Amino acid sequence: MSAKEQRRLVILNELEGGRLRVAEGAEMMELSGRQARRLRAAYRREGAKALAHGNRGRRPHNALEDEVAQRVVALTRERYVGVNQQHLTELLEEDEGIRLSRATVRRVLLRVGIRSPQRRRAPKHRSRRERKPREGMLLQVDGSPHDWLEGRGPRLCLVGAIDDATSHVPYAVFREQEDIQGYFAMLRRIVETKGIPLSLYHDKHTIFISPKKEVETVEEQLAGKRRLTQVGRALEELGITPIPADSAEAKGRIERLWRTFQDRLVSELRLADARDIDAANRMLHRFLPRYNRRFVAPPAEPECAYRPVDPGLDLATVFCLKHTRTVAPDNVVRFKGRCLQVLRSHGRTSYARARVEVHERMNGSLAIYHGGLRLSTTTAPLEAPALRERSNSQRQAGITPELQTSSPTTARQKPASDHPWHTPFKPQRTKRTFSLTA
Repeated sequence: MSAKEQRRLVILNELEGGRLRVAEGAEMMELSGRQARRLRAAYRREGAKALAHGNRGRRPHNALEDEVAQRVVALTRERYVGVNQQHLTELLEEDEGIRLSRATVRRVLLRVGIRSPQRRRAPKHRSRRERKPREGMLLQVDGSPHDWLEGRGPRLCLVGAIDDATSHVPYAVFREQEDIQGYFAMLRRIVETKGIPLSLYHDKHTIFISPKKEVETVEEQLAGKRRLTQVGRALEELGITPIPADSAEAKGRIERLWRTFQDRLVSELRLADARDIDAANRMLHRFLPRYNRRFVAPPAEPECAYRPVDPGLDLATVFCLKHTRTVAPDNVVRFKGRCLQVLRSHGRTSYARARVEVHERMNGSLAIYHGGLRLSTTTAPLEAPALRERSNSQRQAGITPELQTSSPTTARQKPASDHPWHTPFKPQRTKRTFSLTA
């Protein structure tokens, strides 16, 4: 089944289960209500086979005869050896009386493994693109893995951005590899110092775009689009338009920047005798102001297009890794071997079975959100297996665990035996006196 038929199958199953209405299913399948009802009735009669076109598997009436195809192959291998496909199409019509299109001849020959003797690339017209008129309208971002330290230290990757209007480099950072944390650190620094850019020009790395080879989930098929990556989600929350480049030449400005850096910055790092990532970043932050003073070009329009950050926006909730989890019945959220106890907050005593969002901050801390509100959490008590593992590790290390005793100020005090709490409650009855008066 094709991807379109699989998507329709999922929607029909939702209709049969009563989780969708016919009008909603018809809109998702891009069909009219009448066609959706007909397709649903056929699905009930024939099953998934009803989704396939009725002509599938049948031979088209205008299909090329096998005898003609075999004759074309034989003539190509014997008489017309080395003739290109366009010339071969003309010779077949002129000399052999076989009138076929060039595409048909090519398809017949490719079926038996015969390729054109002349390979020609389609002509590509390239022209220099005009710069954006204002600073902040478009940032080109990329990562450059390179031997920046020339063997004196580890191989690093430089993650940076360049403004399309001015060639200004607002920020760059060395990372051990091209990763999400590097792009988050770069983008957050730019947003804090310059503002929010309008758009971002990037390559088709899986950091920005979900890989197409992954099988679409049911939610993605129903939504009709791929799930956003962590960086894509952050760009959407900030209102930054992502623009994927189809080739390296399309984002040539930052490619030329890396070529310049691999000449000038490498020399600067060598002169500073940088041997690790920390020394390289210190040298980079001294190098960028000098580079910008030397190579920045004036924009066509003096107004800046960077948008100011909303004062109520917490950038820590944007530049983090967000994961969805379900709260356990004991109000504990488990995430990467860590257990967080969800406490009472926002007028709710329990969040058991609730779907929450775990924010993994760049400093390693965790925060849990539900409905846009941060929940109060604490470290959950260890379970019996974890306690036994900790006790065994302490025993192997020669540490004798001591029993914890409560301090006198926090110890519970038992009431005395004559305390009023130990005296049973006995209601007192008052005697009523009656006087007889004459």
